[in-house]
Amino acid sequence: MVEAVPSAALRPYVTRLCAYREHYAAPVTRSETAMPGAVLILAFGAPMEADGQRVTAFGGGLGDRFTVTRTAGPAEGVEVFLTPFGARRLYGLPMRHLTNRVVPVADLLGRWGELAVERLAATASWRGRLALADRLLRERIAAGPVLGPELPWAWARLLESGGRLAVSSLAESLGWSHRHLVARFHDQVGLPPKTAARVIRFGRALRLLRSGTAPAEAAAECGFYDQAHLNREFRVLGGTTPGQIRPRPGAVAGASWAP
Repeated sequence: MVEAVPSAALRPYVTRLCAYREHYAAPVTRSETAMPGAVLILAFGAPMEADGQRVTAFGGGLGDRFTVTRTAGPAEGVEVFLTPFGARRLYGLPMRHLTNRVVPVADLLGRWGELAVERLAATASWRGRLALADRLLRERIAAGPVLGPELPWAWARLLESGGRLAVSSLAESLGWSHRHLVARFHDQVGLPPKTAARVIRFGRALRLLRSGTAPAEAAAECGFYDQAHLNREFRVLGGTTPGQIRPRPGAVAGASWAP
């Protein structure tokens, strides 16, 4: 795996780019955790099983549950981690249509997606693939629907609070009704704000556990009622338990869909 920092123009929309290759002696099954962002896999090679489908290049939206994937053959490509607003502009669809879904690139992005995969496959070096992916994404996102500043502002406040900011406080700050705030979140994020905050809180707890924080301490710091509440959330959003999370020095914050 080789990572690259997205170019400055892409950073409001893409948090991480990663060129990768994987080939295992036996099939590998993973529980891919829910995360406060969307994933686009521009891959070629053997398909994987994801959400009950066999797919090679695919994308989707945010979710409020974990997804099981199974990799059986060699594959490589570029993995893109999108903010909700990057996904909204890239896909050109209301994000509620992609919640908890895995969609083949050809269905999600049409000929643009197919050409992107073909061009990445024809590029020999990993750094070259990352640079190409950055350029293609910049062009596509720049041509996507223009979004107002309100939802990115609200999203940033939720991230800063670790998912602990009250939804009523967001609505009041924006001068919106609760109903209008929920409708805008469904369009640009794909989850209602309370659920989005729940996923953000889970992601923060996951990062703390991977840094070596004890489960009870992580539960208290992230605002869970108790460790039992933390355990339930990890089963639903991660397909695991806090005790099964091992410290991963150098892990990328919020990363999922990766070995």
